Amino acid sequence: MSKILIRGARVLGGEPQDVLIDGELVEAVGSGLSAEGAEVVEADGKVLLPGLVDLHTHLREPGREDSETVLTGTRAAASGGFTAVFAMANTFPVADTAGVVEQVWRLGREHGYCDVQPIGAVTVGLEGRKLAELGAMHESAAGVTVFSDDGKCVDDAVMMRRALEYVKAFGGVVAQHAQEPRLTEGAQMNEGVVSAELGLGGWPAVAEESIIARDVLLAEHVGSRVHICHLSTAGSVEIVRWAKSRGIDVTAEVTPHHLLLTDELVRSYDPVYKVNPPLRTERDVHALREALADGTIDIVATDHAPHPHEDKDCEWAAAAMGMVGLETALSVVQETMVETGLLDWAGVADRMSSTPARIGRAGGHGRPVSAGEPANLTLVDTAYRGSVDPAGFASRSRNTPYAGRELPGRVTHTWLRGKATLVDGKLT
Repeated sequence: MSKILIRGARVLGGEPQDVLIDGELVEAVGSGLSAEGAEVVEADGKVLLPGLVDLHTHLREPGREDSETVLTGTRAAASGGFTAVFAMANTFPVADTAGVVEQVWRLGREHGYCDVQPIGAVTVGLEGRKLAELGAMHESAAGVTVFSDDGKCVDDAVMMRRALEYVKAFGGVVAQHAQEPRLTEGAQMNEGVVSAELGLGGWPAVAEESIIARDVLLAEHVGSRVHICHLSTAGSVEIVRWAKSRGIDVTAEVTPHHLLLTDELVRSYDPVYKVNPPLRTERDVHALREALADGTIDIVATDHAPHPHEDKDCEWAAAAMGMVGLETALSVVQETMVETGLLDWAGVADRMSSTPARIGRAGGHGRPVSAGEPANLTLVDTAYRGSVDPAGFASRSRNTPYAGRELPGRVTHTWLRGKATLVDGKLT
């Protein structure tokens, strides 16, 4: 592979420096670097980050290729600055065996736009009745370390305890979709003033908070790791903060849309705003931002949930839940966290690269931008502002809540082990 010289990049938002890539590794970082024959990328003060890592992506393959495939999903990831994504297990068939997770893993390797790490199901068929082949998935070529029934909650306390005990043996983690099913039967949106006025079934915050409270106590009892998916309420923040103060091994994620959007948008009855967990209140949004800033919430994860047009172009009650997010995540974080002064770019690198890589054991990702490290890198034009145009998405689906909305920042280049996957905003 040829050498690449990134000239004048602000590494983690610092002073401009040059970064020299040689093959799969960063060779040097400093001022006035040169290399004969190197391809030169003029960064002109753009921010250089380690490649982003998404711990919560739905790639839909196998089974729902009308929504997304591993190819289109990883192209979307590269467009958004991601070099690794963790693919959720709610496919058809469910990723609950070594065979299915290896299929997804090999598709990621074949397409090459970013690394794909499959997440294994906790229970067979996501049905909550019997543990899936956790050990076999971990020992497979895919080397699964994260397990989740995302889309469904592991609501049986005994089943959750067994899963936590099992993954403890090899340092795995159970990622819980915290939703008490009996409390959310028929729920359509956040339970509160807006749901009452619209007459839509309410989704109470306690449905999330009660599961989180139970699971952090189970994790403490077992001495295992638990990760909370898409945390969305102020009350959940307080429970996780309390658990961490006790030394419980819990981590949590927040989605970009829960950092920006509120349930007031549901007044439009536009199903693009229908998501699980639902958009919450402005008070919740501010609590989530503060928690991400102070480290109570560890990471940002997209919960990229693509759906075909017909699953969203319908009445609210019949619409599927979910939003695409890979191609807009960094822009939303820039608007909600950086431009508000809550995080600097080093903090963004921590929340969107190094910490998710650590939680998921994604070797080679989330590493410092320094000599000898893997050249998994993302270059961001932070001065850019533009309207979101879903027609230009690499994702197969277009169900974004940001269509026509002006957002800051644009990923211009992404490198995966020194190989460009995105150049000047265009996929290679």
